[in-house]
Amino acid sequence: MNSRIEQIIDEIEDFIENCKYQPLSNTKIVVNKDDLEDLLAELRRRTPDEIKRYQKIISNKEAILADAQAKADAIIAQAEVHTTELISEHQIMQQAYAQANEVVVIATNQAQEILDSATNDANSIRMGAIQYTDDILKSLESIIGHAMETTKARNDNLMNALQECYDVVNANRVELFPEEAAQEPEKVQKEPEKELQITEF
Repeated sequence: MNSRIEQIIDEIEDFIENCKYQPLSNTKIVVNKDDLEDLLAELRRRTPDEIKRYQKIISNKEAILADAQAKADAIIAQAEVHTTELISEHQIMQQAYAQANEVVVIATNQAQEILDSATNDANSIRMGAIQYTDDILKSLESIIGHAMETTKARNDNLMNALQECYDVVNANRVELFPEEAAQEPEKVQKEPEKELQITEF
């Protein structure tokens, strides 16, 4: 909506436009002085009021702009605080994830160390058991071998002693019955082989 000053200015322009030109002139006009003075007087009266109204509008505009700027600043500040909180939460989450990953890595390493240690202990026990069993078998092998050698030596001695006794007995028999010994020489020689057999274990 146009202000009253603008309306008065329009009326002045219309007034001038409707004035008649002076005779023999295209630029000079005949003006009704009273009507023009009335319009100018009203313009003078209206000007302070309009200026005040415009000043009030300008002041209100500045206040509105200041209020809007304050609200905008508050929104920006709140957004910055919220952004900072989100960044902090994000950093906290990143730290939590990093700590969780670190705990998982440490637990995995500890579990692997325990598994490796248990495997080494099991291998050591197994090798120790094998070595212990081998030592026992080696000792038993040595004892059995020694027993076999001793038994064989005793059997050999026993065989030799029996052979000597047999020879003495046979010689005595020959002396008692030289005729029979002459008649059965093969029988006398073969009998010791049948009677003197000792099984070795």
